[in-house]
Amino acid sequence: MTTKGLIGHDIFKFLRPDQIQIISDVAERISLKAGDTVFRQGEEAEYFYIVQDGQVALRLPGRDKVSVLIDEVRPGAVFGSCVCFQLGSYSLSARCVEDSNLMKIKASSLKKVMENDTAVGYAVQALISRVYFQRYVDTMKKLQGVIGNMSLQAE
Repeated sequence: MTTKGLIGHDIFKFLRPDQIQIISDVAERISLKAGDTVFRQGEEAEYFYIVQDGQVALRLPGRDKVSVLIDEVRPGAVFGSCVCFQLGSYSLSARCVEDSNLMKIKASSLKKVMENDTAVGYAVQALISRVYFQRYVDTMKKLQGVIGNMSLQAE
């Protein structure tokens, strides 16, 4: 992939040209159709993704093939492996809502860049953590809304 696809995204604004080239060497642009699965909960979390265009639903699978929508990510959004938290597997499933172009990046390569330059690593980690934490907060607000609409009764 060319470095042009990486330059300009918030996550990479902290990286030097040589670091962007390292990431570019392991990044690929993938095109998926509406309904295609990006990854499933429990699969090894090797990659993180950036939506270039399209839309991807992040869902928490449940029993009987029922799942809960956690978020729908749009262009510019980051999802997938979080190199900051070193999770071994994806905690959600991701499926395209519409035809989408994604940047697929090997998480271990970004992690290596972050470890070799701690100032860059801190800045990237802070940005990614903020994105993931905001997603968590938004999900908790949705859950509060659902619970608030339920008829709850103390026993």
